[in-house]
Amino acid sequence: MTLRRFSYTFQARILRGLQARPVFVLPSRSHSTKARPVVDIADAAEHIPTVNIRNWAIISHIDHGKSTLSDRILELTGVIEKSSGKQRVLDKLSVEQRRGITVKAQTCSMIYEYNDEQYLLNLIDTPGHVDFSSEVTHSLAACEGCILLVDATRGIQAQTVSNFYLAFARNLVIIPVLNKIDLPTAEPEKVLAQLEEVFELDRKEALLVSSKTGKNVPELIDAIIQRVPHPICDENASLKCVLIDSWFNTHRGVIGLVRILDGKLVAGAAIYSVNTHRKYVVNEVGFMHPNPVEAQVLLAGQVGYVNWNMKNSAEAILGDTFTQVGHVVKAMPGFEKQQPKVYVNAFPLVRSDYDSLSDSIDRLALNDRSIFVEKDTSDTLGIGWRLGFLGSLHLSVFLDRLKDEYKHEVLVTAPTVPYRITWKDGMTSMVSNPSNFPDARTAYAQVEEPMALVTLVFPREYVGPVMNLCESCRGTQQKCSFLSTARCVLEYLLPMSRLMDGFFDQLKSCTHGYGSLEYEDAGFAPSDIVKLSYLVNGMPIDALCTILHRSSVLRTARASLQRLKSLIPRQLYEVALQAMCEKHIIARETISAARKNVTAKCYGGDVTRKMKLLKNQREGKKRMKQFGNVSIDQGVFYDFLMKS
Repeated sequence: MTLRRFSYTFQARILRGLQARPVFVLPSRSHSTKARPVVDIADAAEHIPTVNIRNWAIISHIDHGKSTLSDRILELTGVIEKSSGKQRVLDKLSVEQRRGITVKAQTCSMIYEYNDEQYLLNLIDTPGHVDFSSEVTHSLAACEGCILLVDATRGIQAQTVSNFYLAFARNLVIIPVLNKIDLPTAEPEKVLAQLEEVFELDRKEALLVSSKTGKNVPELIDAIIQRVPHPICDENASLKCVLIDSWFNTHRGVIGLVRILDGKLVAGAAIYSVNTHRKYVVNEVGFMHPNPVEAQVLLAGQVGYVNWNMKNSAEAILGDTFTQVGHVVKAMPGFEKQQPKVYVNAFPLVRSDYDSLSDSIDRLALNDRSIFVEKDTSDTLGIGWRLGFLGSLHLSVFLDRLKDEYKHEVLVTAPTVPYRITWKDGMTSMVSNPSNFPDARTAYAQVEEPMALVTLVFPREYVGPVMNLCESCRGTQQKCSFLSTARCVLEYLLPMSRLMDGFFDQLKSCTHGYGSLEYEDAGFAPSDIVKLSYLVNGMPIDALCTILHRSSVLRTARASLQRLKSLIPRQLYEVALQAMCEKHIIARETISAARKNVTAKCYGGDVTRKMKLLKNQREGKKRMKQFGNVSIDQGVFYDFLMKS
């Protein structure tokens, strides 16, 4: 298949994994029957042949209706009742229900009757935001096909393109589906034209559905059975399965979600990791329906969970291959680990909570392997962690999940990105912690900051505001094109630090909510990066240090000192707040001393008595300032960093 390039940004994504199997399979004539719900999925799945298994995912841009479409499919397959009133069933996390977005891929196995035969459908609902693209990558590894869902009112957006190329690179069968056709603002003809222009998809193969009303959803399920191929596997071979997800259960330890490539997995079997050679005993296997349902066996081609007596979360490596003890199989390639784009330091609000908080962070990192965790310390805030995330939304969701699922809150410092420093001796190192960044320019030869190649998709009437936004963020335009007469595509080279500093919110604001973006790493570029430190009465506060571009140092320093001044209570002596860059004080604020009225008891008399009392007060405050230390409550740091 010859694919017209939407942008050279994505060309590299289609150069790997292309096999002889066609990307699309022409639909056969449908003779569908009404779905018959099956209560016992474990018993039914055991008798379904491999040729009747379909593993597929739903991919799209954020807010295009993936979770709502999943609800309609679960209703038609009898997993949930339509009268139950449940919505977004596969969005199990509190943060997903509250924010209305999917942040964690979820699996559901279903039984569906088609042409008087039972089929096992394994659905994976994936996130649509760029910060959770690793979830999409892991999910597609367990599939033979996917639904490319596009909002008929908005058309193709940035993450639509990115997810398409992820599926195309894995040679998956892609079924284009237009959603929300029931809305009066839907423009299906324009969106179909975009599919032909951008992806060279045949508009005749696209399905038009409404996930809200359920229109044409039964036909979509039939198309999945017709077009998505069954898994290619050997039921009689030795067990071979790959770990695609994991989570922690307080009573059972680490639970894994596996795809059975060959053979079968039964409870009581002794298995081992091909990569680490650690051995485990399988206590239980089953299906996600969408909650766990225990089964006797997982057969080749199926996707299910396994409880295998694994207690250490570090042993669950996504992409790891497992087989039975005494057998030898070839390990699968595994998953490429994405490098964090933004880092923060995190500290417990109460130091006695450190141990329990550490366990909670490890368990969340088990469920989201794109999180980077290492121990760290601060002279001001004590023992904590250095955490890395794929974006600012990823960080925000992590903090929400930590609070919702484990009842913990942490104090986080200002986000930073990793910088590459070339020292005077020619050696290079990566620095993401402001405390490790050199204070003086003479200590290093060059600093390079990470860059991002950003693709922005938005209505063409917002070209001016979007270009102004990118230019204000030190961006360099790379390309400008049009998806159609109404939608524009801009490519900009932006510093990663500016991209992570609320850029997406600013884009939504200047495009009235119609803009979307997708980005990828674009290497490093030399830049004038400096360290900004803060001092209280001459003592440095390492928790407030930050790394930023020289052009914004003075503005940031003044604003931060004014905010810090409003938070620190007045002392009995004058307190100096200073901002320092390259060993030079560039800004200062002063907290005046709290002064007692020592002359209140003097009623008349010689004025020299009052002067003597005032002189003694001044000398006392001078001694206090010389020998006293400013004690800053941890709540001050919490308020300062949270409002930052």
